[in-house]
Amino acid sequence: MRDRLVAERATTVERAAALARQVEGLAEQQAHTTHDDEHDPEGVTIGFERAQLQGLLAGAHNEIEALDRAAARLDAGTYGRCLRCGGTIAPERLDALPAAESCIACATTRRR
Repeated sequence: MRDRLVAERATTVERAAALARQVEGLAEQQAHTTHDDEHDPEGVTIGFERAQLQGLLAGAHNEIEALDRAAARLDAGTYGRCLRCGGTIAPERLDALPAAESCIACATTRRR
């Protein structure tokens, strides 16, 4: 499982770096234009696009933190245990979400 967590983290770090480059490129683009994109009926505004990219970047950072917590649980011998009820997290759930912190039952009750 450690290899899977390391691979997932590396992929997510790469995605975060690419998103950060896009945000930076957008800022440069905005700095070099006097175009009033807020009133452009032709498409998405730069502000909207930047906000969307920043949201995706924040999500990638959250995912990296979750993978780091999962690696710490693996080191502590608690990986695969629900943080809420202490029960076992199904292997299928961990396959789909290696950083999962809760079993399906607790994840479902949290959403209600």
